[in-house]
Amino acid sequence: MTDTTTDTASRAAELLKGHRASIDRLDAILVYTLGERFKHTQAVGKLKATHDLPPSDPAREAAQIARLEDLAKEADLDPEFAKKFLNFIIAEVIQHHKSHQS
Repeated sequence: MTDTTTDTASRAAELLKGHRASIDRLDAILVYTLGERFKHTQAVGKLKATHDLPPSDPAREAAQIARLEDLAKEADLDPEFAKKFLNFIIAEVIQHHKSHQS
């Protein structure tokens, strides 16, 4: 390997290391954010069960999906991916809400 190739490979390795560190930090943020979100949705589920409200709210869910699609576009994220992600979260939340009603 030439010095130029070694320098290029070394710079690439450093850049890769930096990107991976950022990804690891962002993954931690996602996990903790989801944890915080689910604490609130658990409280909502208990509140709904206490007051005999339905576990799902289709109008709110549709509004949230539309809002997330807009945010995704602003963030340069595939809106379809964002929609699938939120639909997955909503399905989990509804299951939790249903479990509180049992």
